[in-house]
Amino acid sequence: MTSISQSDSVFYFSIQAPYKQCEVLYVATMPDVVMVSESGLSVQVPTNRLRQFVTSDGIKGRFRMIVDANKKIKSFERLA
Repeated sequence: MTSISQSDSVFYFSIQAPYKQCEVLYVATMPDVVMVSESGLSVQVPTNRLRQFVTSDGIKGRFRMIVDANKKIKSFERLA
């Protein structure tokens, strides 16, 4: 797990999408998706951060994204 510093922002997402909905993650003209975090904030997430979690069933689980003070993503990970 990635360490979190005081200046980092942490966002949690719960995702449950069938494979058909995940196909949009592979469209070259859509480099990002906007997701609503569990805290209610809209957050732009690069599609390449989500692709690694897509299976033949789609994508599901609870995820955590850590962003540093410069708005650079430090990690995007599925939580157990």
